[in-house]
This record gives sequence, structure tokens and C-alpha cells, in this order.
Amino acid sequence: MGTFAYFPHTEEDIRVMLKRIGVESIDALYSDVPADFIYKGEYDLPDALSEQQVRDFFDSLGSKNTKLKVFAGLGAYDHYVPAVIPYITSRSEFLTAYTPYQCEISQGTLRYIFEFQSMICRLTGLDVANASMYDGPTAAAEALRMAIASTRKKNKLVVSSLLQEHVLKVIRCYMKYPGYDVVYTEDVLSELGPDVAGVIVPSISRHGIVQDLSGYADAVHAAGALLIEYCDPSALAVLKTPAEWGADIAVGDGQSLGIPLCYGGPYVGFMACKQDYMRKLPGRIVGQALDASGKRCFVLTLQAREQHIRREKATSNICSNESLMALWVTVYLSLMGPEGMKKVNGLSCEGAHYLHAQLLATGKFEDPFPGKPFLKEFCLKPLVPAEKLQQKLLDAGFFAAVSIDGYVNFCVTEKHGKDEIDALVAAVKEV
Repeated sequence: MGTFAYFPHTEEDIRVMLKRIGVESIDALYSDVPADFIYKGEYDLPDALSEQQVRDFFDSLGSKNTKLKVFAGLGAYDHYVPAVIPYITSRSEFLTAYTPYQCEISQGTLRYIFEFQSMICRLTGLDVANASMYDGPTAAAEALRMAIASTRKKNKLVVSSLLQEHVLKVIRCYMKYPGYDVVYTEDVLSELGPDVAGVIVPSISRHGIVQDLSGYADAVHAAGALLIEYCDPSALAVLKTPAEWGADIAVGDGQSLGIPLCYGGPYVGFMACKQDYMRKLPGRIVGQALDASGKRCFVLTLQAREQHIRREKATSNICSNESLMALWVTVYLSLMGPEGMKKVNGLSCEGAHYLHAQLLATGKFEDPFPGKPFLKEFCLKPLVPAEKLQQKLLDAGFFAAVSIDGYVNFCVTEKHGKDEIDALVAAVKEV
């Protein structure tokens, strides 16, 4: 072992630890494992490789992947990621960041969480945001539980069936055992009554249609319930905010704020609310204060989790810390700024409407939602078999036309210019 001086434990270290716990050898630690289950042969490990050989080996594995141009949405969007973000977030003081219990040595972590909260408040227009959730679907489910906790003696929740399917699945999972009366319907206002605690609706439907929520807040509040809006935070740069619609709580997934698709994660959820419901927010809230010298500093203001209070009183029992992904979002928003976010949405909207028109012109689709407004994604009804359409696009290098409710989904972001869109349309014409 002396050859590898960088190993954390020397033979002497191991001997001292074994002596301390009264065990003679490391093998003795596994004495409870039946002998038949202990592997006694030689491990089939390859010979040692140089650093360059290791890089070449993994490059050869990576070359087997099929790289596709992503023209699909449904809650995960292929937006451009500025190159500086991975560099900043991989710095050691950020990469190893965990729950900042000791504020005196966690000012950097607390600072960027505070900025994340502030930016989410600005996007949603609401008063308070927490220090990030696991992802959008779990944030939606937590918001419904929050509505129950905020409106006492009410047991009914109304969930819009226009939410994305993966959001609905997580909500169903969360709601399976608590005993709430949960109704899933497209016409949420028809289910309002004195027993309703909360209603959740999307700002953009699962079919890509920008929703008109006029009158929803008045109707929901008249029934004594809370209105929850599920949002694409990137789109909030150009659409009406949840606050402008009169929502009490806003949730969503921060993936569209520069987080790569990355095989489905890690992503980061967000939750913001009116100040009246602040103490029911799950997770943590970082606040701004002054230290003993009068200098600006940051502290954990509210942390109603089970480590700090009685479990039955806790608003969240999730211990995972998503602050690294919150940092990613914070850096992205800082780089883009309001004008950059408007530009992202403008380019995406132009590309999506161009693709929409070109696909209809092929004669292979019908528009199931004529005249309905959409931003960067839309659904069409295929007049050819969806499987043939999808395979032709895959063969041409595109991931698009994902099936949903008998339609197919397309999405365009600022990453895709006219040449790529035209190439996709050309592939469709060959079906």
C-alpha cells in the first residue's frame, strides 16, 4: 500500500481502527455473510491504462450513442446552456455544497440560494419562494398538500387533467394514501364547492396551448380555496405571471432555465406563494440580515422540516438538497437577464410557428386546436401512422413527434435555426 501514498487509509490506520472495534481483520466484518455468498475467485479486471487510454476508451463508448436533434417538449426543453455555467458550478466550494446549517461558514451557499429565491419571486410576481424543490412534479404535489394545510377542515383537491402526464402521475402517487378527495378534470371550475382546499392548473397545457386563466382566481377564492399555477419558468419572461392571474401558489420545474436534458435529471423544482402562506412552505427559506458589524449577511429564516420540529408538524420530510441545481438556474438567469430571456422566448416562438405552418403544409397533419395560442411547442393530429413518422424522423437524426393523447408533439427552442427546421420538414415529406 505504500506505493499509493494518496490512499486515505494506511495499513496502520486500518490496524488501529480494527483494534478499536475489537475485530482482527476486515474479512471478519463480513462473518455474518454465509460463506457460499462470498466470492473467492479473482476479479476479472482489465490491465491498468494510462490517462489517455482511459479517455480513448470512453470516447469509443460515447461514439456508439446516437446523437439526435431534439424537437420535443412535454416538460423537458432543449434550451441553450451558456458554457460558463458548468465551469462556475463545478468549483469546489459549490460542487460540495450541502444544507447550510452553520450560516457563519455557509455565506456563499446561502447567498446564491437567496438570489435563486429572489429571481423566482421576480419571475412569478409572488412574495416568497423557498430554497428549491426536488423537481416540478413533486413541487406540484407538495403545493396541493400545502393547500390542505392552509385551509383547515377541507379535504378536496381539484387537479387539471391538462397538466403534463408525468406531473399527474406524481400527484396521484402523493395523494394515494392521505385520504384526500382528489378530482382530475379539464373543467376545474365545475368542481368548486365549500369542501375544496386547492385547485391546480397549468399556465401552458399538455398540448402546448397557453391558457387563459381569466376569472379563475375569483371563482376559486369565492369557494374559499387556493389557486395553484403550474408554470414553465422560462415562459414567464413573456407570459402573464401567476401573480397577475391572482394565483396563491406557483410551482414548476426549473429545467427550462438552462439545465441540460441529461437523461431526465437532476432537475430542480420551485415554489413561490403569497406571504400569507409563507409558514406552510415546505423546505427552507433563506433570508437577509445584518451581522454584528452591521454588514449584509444571509441566514436560514424558516426551515420547517422534521429535523427541526415535531415530525407531524413538519411541512416537508424531504432532506435532499437541490441547491446545486438552484445555483445552476441562478447563474443562467444572471447571465441571460430580462432581455436575454425575452430573446430566448422570441426565437423559440418564431421557430415553433414556422415549423407548425410548414408541417401543416405537407398535408400529413391536421391542427386539432386551430387558433389556440402557443409559444414554443404544439400538438398536431397525424394523418399518417405515428410510428412510421417517428421512425423516419429518427432515421434523419431527429427526436420529435412524441405521441400524446392521439396527437404528436413538436417543440422548437432557440437552439434550432431555419435550416434544421427545414431538414425536419423534408424528412416528414418522405413519410
